[in-house]
Amino acid sequence: MSAVRRAQVLVVGAGQAGLAAGYYLRRAGLDFAILDASPSPGGAWQHYWDSLRLFSPAAYSSLPGRPMPGQTGKEWPDADHVVQYLTEYEKRYELPVHRPVHVRAVETAADGGLTARTDDGTWHTRALVSATGNWWRPFVPAVPGREYFTGRQLHTRDYRRAEDFTGRRVVVVGGGNSGAQIAADLTIPQPSAGGAPIAAAVRWVTRRPARFLPDHIDGRALFEIATRRVQNGGERISDLGDIVATPPVREVRDAGLLADHRMFLALTADGPQWADGTVWPADAVIWCTGFRPALHHLAPLVLRTGERGRIATVGTRAETNPRIHLLGYGDWTGPASATLIGVGRTARTAVQEIRDRLS
Repeated sequence: MSAVRRAQVLVVGAGQAGLAAGYYLRRAGLDFAILDASPSPGGAWQHYWDSLRLFSPAAYSSLPGRPMPGQTGKEWPDADHVVQYLTEYEKRYELPVHRPVHVRAVETAADGGLTARTDDGTWHTRALVSATGNWWRPFVPAVPGREYFTGRQLHTRDYRRAEDFTGRRVVVVGGGNSGAQIAADLTIPQPSAGGAPIAAAVRWVTRRPARFLPDHIDGRALFEIATRRVQNGGERISDLGDIVATPPVREVRDAGLLADHRMFLALTADGPQWADGTVWPADAVIWCTGFRPALHHLAPLVLRTGERGRIATVGTRAETNPRIHLLGYGDWTGPASATLIGVGRTARTAVQEIRDRLS
């Protein structure tokens, strides 16, 4: 049986949140290790669709300590550029990332610390930062008839490129950024073997009318809005909209090709059916319906849950276990903490609290 390895602090996940935590743990002089399930650096960014672009220029999409360099020819960098940046960031700060390591369960140790059981042995730690994100838990609503649809069904995380759907009839479900971006991507004509470029026939479906942010709003402005919202006791300050109008989305929207339709009642074998009985024949349905936090490894701790079933937190700290911090899952673990620009501030605060507790 292999020996139990030890670290003062254990970070689970080496995406943007885990790396930001590592940066501040290194500065704090703490002994730590980062366990990452992926075989390669880059977090969820290495799995995004080909046409994805950041919401902000590189200068406003950086982790602490190292600005993201610009990408030649692109004002808003793509996902591959982010993967390269995160890979270089990890090397620059010599962060102790162990991969691929899957954390199966975190339990309370006999001495009051924590035991993390993995597929590569066991770790003992005095504090743990969970930074696993949500990419591994796609959410698809329980729409009646899903099992009867004979076409292809996939989630945001499965979508790669518009060329895979050229000439097809595609339903895109979801009124957020991923829904708008994928619907726009599919609407732009793609090269075809027959000569003239053709696009997919797209029906974009949302639960309520699509709400676009003003065209000048980018990720930096959204971070500032999210921060003010939290500082004002969680009240919604901005009613500007939900969808960032990236250049491809603006192009398709302004051309009148990005109309949104209300949610259908059910799926039939042929496609979605609305309350009036209308069926839109479709070859594929893409569910851009979000994700849930990947927190199965914390289940043995039976942490108290709060609003919407999330783990109850005070800042980033689990309310009922001060050794556990959650980082990068959304506003409930820090304003804009699920973004490149926002996670650094929350990571700094979490590490300060961990350092104070351990000392």
